[in-house]
Amino acid sequence: MNIHDEKIIILDFGSQTTQLIARRIREQKVYSEIHPFSISIEKIKKMNPTGIVLSGGPCSVYATDAPHSNPELLELGIPVLGICYGAHLMIQQLGGIVEQSLKHEFGKASLLVNFTEGLFAGLPTDGAEHQVWMSHGDRIERIPEGFEATASSDNSPYAALRHKDKPFVAVQFHPEVAHTLIGTDVLRNFIFGICHCRPNWTMHSFIEKHTEAIRQRIGEDKVICALSGGVDSSVVAAIIHRAVGDQLTCIYVNNGLMRSGESESILRFFKEKSKLNVIDVDAVEFFLQELKGIKDPEVKRKRIGLGFIKIFEEEAGKIGGVKYLAQGTLYPDVIESVSFRGEAPIKSHHNVGGLPEVMKLELIEPLRELFKDEVRELGLELGLPEEAVYRQPFPGPGLGIRIMGEVTDERLRILRESDLIVLDEMRKAGWYRKVWQSFAVLLPIQTVGVMGDGRTYEYVIALRCVDSRDAMTADWTKLPYEILGMISGRIINEVRGVNRVVYDISSKPPATIEWE
Repeated sequence: MNIHDEKIIILDFGSQTTQLIARRIREQKVYSEIHPFSISIEKIKKMNPTGIVLSGGPCSVYATDAPHSNPELLELGIPVLGICYGAHLMIQQLGGIVEQSLKHEFGKASLLVNFTEGLFAGLPTDGAEHQVWMSHGDRIERIPEGFEATASSDNSPYAALRHKDKPFVAVQFHPEVAHTLIGTDVLRNFIFGICHCRPNWTMHSFIEKHTEAIRQRIGEDKVICALSGGVDSSVVAAIIHRAVGDQLTCIYVNNGLMRSGESESILRFFKEKSKLNVIDVDAVEFFLQELKGIKDPEVKRKRIGLGFIKIFEEEAGKIGGVKYLAQGTLYPDVIESVSFRGEAPIKSHHNVGGLPEVMKLELIEPLRELFKDEVRELGLELGLPEEAVYRQPFPGPGLGIRIMGEVTDERLRILRESDLIVLDEMRKAGWYRKVWQSFAVLLPIQTVGVMGDGRTYEYVIALRCVDSRDAMTADWTKLPYEILGMISGRIINEVRGVNRVVYDISSKPPATIEWE
């Protein structure tokens, strides 16, 4: 079954904004997904995309080790949009010349459009200039036969191009970023005007297609769902329950790495407000033993992931007849767990890179192609209450990756008490729903302090609070000083073992949201 009749695929050449391209296309209610630039022509043909986007990237196309996609994709008759590096690659592969520019363009630039059809259909025709975002040190010096310029900038005579006969278009600027004021228009013209897509990818259609696909795959077999209480696993449970009903059993594992009172609250919620069959497994001692002496974050993630699978397989054996394990893997988890050009991935998510090579259960991951805000929209469409849908994200490995270094009972106590204060004050101040995430991190260092005229040497708590739409990029939240002061004062005064609180003001990239 082809879940997505129409799709635009994006080949990733390493740009930090590749994910934004997918987001912008999905905002037009057209499905889009990201693949490595090295994907084979056979796989592209099998996906039968409606359009292809070549992303930007940090390399120069003429460099000996530059990433190149197979030039045969330009012979498939599929519309192609090249963005920055992707534009350079298209032009070079079709016979044009790209060279290092004497003058670079980074940041805002003025674009002069001289062809108001194609990508620029509907824009003013009076020679108006448009603000766009540039990020390049190379430029197109000679265009291939059949191409013509459709826009220029001060340093890019070929800031936008089109082929006169084939569905190939290219832009030097980045239409996916907010600083390009005509970016949505450009992408919309490519999606609908050149690719001729229809805006029919909605959460309602997602439910209809995926419910049927899940029902067909599971058949008469049984499925268990890894239920954490977060929005991801809650939505997974809801859509699978809609598909197969009582064939689903949800398993909540208390791994000892949850926040204060969270396990009790989650179980109470599902017993009182859902029709799900939920099994509660107490695995606190098991996980703490697995993490004893472990400091490396990748090892921690993988041990936690393997521990979950071990428990799920044991519980499946007790139930009997279970063939499938459902979990709440999201698209950012998949992207961050896949390496680019053979380099190390950003981090192994416990439910992607942390899974064993051989599993007794087959995975079902209905949300694997969704971003977080799309999951929330899906949850509301499925009828989940807002208190479940708008809960701040909480990582699968829990507090295990918010304690830098070894996880111990004492460190868990300190972090739980600190995190409880963070969330309490964020809710009191009306900021809990305003931000993407707000949480405490326990650092593996101690600092000198003074309490009651005496010297202390105790732990440091870092406060992390970010704004984001999908966790692929994030900016640190400019919290009012009054809130920061209240959180800091309470933690230092109320949590035994802490004498210093710091605020993390790094964005993603270059930092990640979680510290490990």
